[in-house]
Amino acid sequence: MLRRTMQKPLPTLGPRGKLREEALYRPRHVVLVADPALPQSALLAANLVAGGFRGRLFAVGMAHAGFETVASIAELDPAPDLAVLSLPAEALEPAMAALAERGAQAAVVPGVAPDLGAIAARTGLRALGQGSFGVCVPGIGLNASLAHLAPRPGKLALVCQSSALARAVLDWAESESVGFSHVIGIGGNGDLGFAHALDWLSRDPGTAAILLDLRRIKNRRQFISAARAAARTRPVVAIRAGGRLMDASGLADAVMGAALRRAGVLRVSGLSELLSAAETLARAKLSPRGGAGDRIGIVANATGLGQLAADAVLAGGARLAALPPEALGSLAIGLPAGWHGRNPIILGPLTGTALGEAAAMLAALPEVDTVIALHAPVAGENAETVAAGLTAAAKATRAAPVLACWAGEATAAPQRLALARAGLAVFSTPEAAVQGALQLCEDRRNRRAAAELPGSDVLALAPDRDSVRAILARVRGEDRLELTDDEALAVLAAYGMPVVQGRAVRDATHAVAAAGALGFPVVLKLRSPDIPHKTEVGGVAIGLRSAAALREAAAGMLEAVRRLRPEARIDGFLVQRQVERGLELRLRLEDDAMFGPFIGFGLGGTAADLLGDEAFDLPPLNDALAKALIARSRAAVLLAGYRDHPPADLDAVEDALVRLSQVAVDFPEIAALGINPLVARADGVVALDASCTLRPAGEAALLAIPPYPEEWVSRFTTRSGETLTIRPIRPEDAEAHGAFFRRLTPEDIRWRFFSQLRELPPQQIARMTQLDYDREMAFVAVRTAPDGSEDLLGVSRLIREPDGVTGEFAVIVDRAMKGQGLGRHLMERLFAWARVSGIATIAGQVLADNAPMLAFVSALGFAAKRSAEDDDVFEVTRPATLPGEAR
Repeated sequence: MLRRTMQKPLPTLGPRGKLREEALYRPRHVVLVADPALPQSALLAANLVAGGFRGRLFAVGMAHAGFETVASIAELDPAPDLAVLSLPAEALEPAMAALAERGAQAAVVPGVAPDLGAIAARTGLRALGQGSFGVCVPGIGLNASLAHLAPRPGKLALVCQSSALARAVLDWAESESVGFSHVIGIGGNGDLGFAHALDWLSRDPGTAAILLDLRRIKNRRQFISAARAAARTRPVVAIRAGGRLMDASGLADAVMGAALRRAGVLRVSGLSELLSAAETLARAKLSPRGGAGDRIGIVANATGLGQLAADAVLAGGARLAALPPEALGSLAIGLPAGWHGRNPIILGPLTGTALGEAAAMLAALPEVDTVIALHAPVAGENAETVAAGLTAAAKATRAAPVLACWAGEATAAPQRLALARAGLAVFSTPEAAVQGALQLCEDRRNRRAAAELPGSDVLALAPDRDSVRAILARVRGEDRLELTDDEALAVLAAYGMPVVQGRAVRDATHAVAAAGALGFPVVLKLRSPDIPHKTEVGGVAIGLRSAAALREAAAGMLEAVRRLRPEARIDGFLVQRQVERGLELRLRLEDDAMFGPFIGFGLGGTAADLLGDEAFDLPPLNDALAKALIARSRAAVLLAGYRDHPPADLDAVEDALVRLSQVAVDFPEIAALGINPLVARADGVVALDASCTLRPAGEAALLAIPPYPEEWVSRFTTRSGETLTIRPIRPEDAEAHGAFFRRLTPEDIRWRFFSQLRELPPQQIARMTQLDYDREMAFVAVRTAPDGSEDLLGVSRLIREPDGVTGEFAVIVDRAMKGQGLGRHLMERLFAWARVSGIATIAGQVLADNAPMLAFVSALGFAAKRSAEDDDVFEVTRPATLPGEAR
C-alpha cells in the first residue's frame, strides 16, 4: 500500500535536462562562473561569501576571497550542483554546455540571455533567468543573488520576476525583522518558472507562506496546478505589476484574479497590500476555525482608533464579531464604567496590560475569527508594559490570530519595531491592521473554496456533439469563422440549453410566413456575418404584431444597412418568437492570452459593457463553481427577486453556465461563444441571441485546468457477473469516498494509510477527490443503484513524482469485493494511464505484515525489497509496461 510522505528524499535524476531539485535549492557545491568586468559579478561574489554558505564555493573566471579558484569548468572537482553565471550573452551557451558535461544540473542567469529556454534545451542545464534576481536559502547560508541586504532566515518565501520588487521586499523585511525560507528570482521566465518553484515550496516544511510577483505565466496548466498544490497547505499571495498598462480594459487582470482564486491564491493589488499580507502571514497564527472567517473583534485604548477600525471592517465587507452575553462578564473586568459590551471594545487610555488581556480573551471566543488590538500613545504610560501584554496575548492564543496597531511615528515606531522583533504582526494605522485582517479572511475563503467538497449531484449532460461538428464544418466550408445568430443558437441547443424558437429566412415574404408559423408577436433580426452588433444599424425589431409591421421593419433594416454599412453582406433575416420579459443576463466564453478560455457572467442587454457587472471563472465548471460565479456578480441580488419581480430560477442559470463550460471542453476550436441576453425568469431561462467565433484552422485552446477525462470511463464485469463502472474520480465523489472509508476494516485502514485513522478529515477528502488529471489519476469502481445513487467499491491511485517519470501507487477495494478481480483491474487501468502519460516506473510501499498485498503486487510483476529506512516496509517497483504487455 502507498504511504505518501511529502518529506521523503526526492529522486536523483541522471538524464540531461532532468533537474534534481536539491541541486538548485539545497546545493552542496556552488560555482560562480563570472566575467569580472560585469558589474554584477562582484556583488554576486560578495553575497555568496557573506551568506555563510555551508557547502563549497568555487570560482571560474575571476578570483575572490572565500572561493576556491579553478582554471576551467572542466577542472571542477567535485561537480557543482549549482552554477551562478555572470557572463556576456555570447559566452553563456558554451559555459552552460561545459557545466552540463561536467555534471552540473542547475544555473542562475542574472544577465541578458534572450534565448535562455533554447540554450537550456540544447545544453541540458536548467536555469533561472534571464535577468534572475538569484536564489537565496538563508537556512543553509546560500545567497546567490543581487540582494543589497542579506535576507534573514524565516518561513516566508518570495518568488519574483522583478529584481527591484525583490529588493524592496527584502528592505522592508529587514526593518520588520521578517525572515525568509527562500527567495527565488524567476526573471524573464525563459526556462525554469513559477510552477517549478511552487512545486518545491509546496513540499518544503520550512515554508509557511509564499509571495508571488507575477508578470508572465509560461505554462498556464502547470502554474495553476502547482499554485493549487501549494495553497492547499499554506497561504499563497500574488501581485501583478503592469496588468492595467498592458490591458487598460482590466479584463486580463480580472481573468488572472479568477485563475488565482480558482487555485486558492490571494490576489493583492499593490506593493502596500503585498507587504501588509507579508506582515500578517509571516507572523499571525492562522485560525483553524471554520466558517466565513470574517468576524473581527476590536479592542482599543482610544475611541477614535476603534471607530476607524470598525468603519474599515464594515467598508471591507467583513463583520464586527457579535460578543455573547456570557463572555462579556469576563471581558468587563477592569473596563470603564458604563461600558455596555459593544464591539469595538474601548478600554480607555491608561490600560497597562489590559489591552493584551482583552485581546487574548477575545481571541479565545469561538464567535471571533480575528482580533485587532489598537493602541494610541499616551503621556505617562509604561509603553513596555503595554507591549509586553500584547506580545503575550498574540503568542498565547491558539485560536483567533491577534493583529496589533501601534499608531503614530515618533514614539510609536520604536514600539512597533520591538513588537515586530517579538514576532507580532503590527501596523501603523487602524486601516492597515484591518487590511491585514481582511486578507486573512479572503485567503481563508479562497483556500476553502479551492478545497470545497461539492455535493454528490452531477449535472448529466448529453450533448449532440455530432450536430455541432456538422455546423462548424459547414461554416468552415463556406470559408467563414463567424457563425450567424441562428447557427450559434443551434450550438447551444445541441448542448441542451433552452433557446428561443426561430427561423432563418431569405427575405421579408418568407419572414411573414415564418412569423405566421411561430405566432405573433415576433422579433426580427438582420442576418449578416459582417455586423456583429446588429442594434448599431437598427438590425433588431421587437414586438412586431402583424405582417405589415414585419414588412416595414425588414425594409427599414435593409435601407439602414445600405446607408450605414453598404459593404456588409446580407444573408436574410432571423424571425423569433417574442419572449416574455425577465432579467437579462450575459454569459460569454472567450480567450485570455495568459490563462486561455474563461467564462464571464453578469447583467446583459445592449448596455452590458457599460454596466460593469461581470464575474469571471475558468472552465470546466460544476454546479458548485457556477453557483459561486453567480454570487460574485451584482446580478445575483436581482436574481433573488426584488419589488414586483419574483426570484428567477437560479438552478437553470447555473445549468446554463455548466453547459457553456462543457462547450469549451468539447470544442477547443471555438474562440468565443456569447449569449446576450439570456433571459432568466421564475420558470427557467432562454437564450435570445448568441454569437460564436471559430479559431483559424489548426488552432485549439488549452484549458488552464484539465477537464474531467471522460475518455477513461469504462465497464468491468466481476467474477460473479456484476457490471461496475470504472471511471476517474471527481470532486462530487467526496461524500461517497467518505462513506467508502467508513466501511473499511481497521486492518485495511492500517495497511492502506500506515496508521489507524478513524475518519478522513475534509481537507484530505478534498485532496483525494479533486485531482489535477495531468499530474495524477485515481480510478474508482462504482455500483449504481436503481435510484441513481452510487457506491464506491474500490479505488486505485497513481501520483506522478517530481521527476515526471515515476508514479507512486495505492489500491484498496471493499472487503465484500475481494476475490472478484476488481483490484487487479483497477491496477491495470493505472498501468494504462501511466503509459500514455509518460510514466515509466510504478512504485509503492507495503507494510511487511501485509502478506496479501505483497502477493498481489508480485503477481502483477512488481519486484520487492525491504526498505533501508524502515525494516517494517517493503518498497515495490515495476515498469509501467512489462514484456508482452500492450503499450
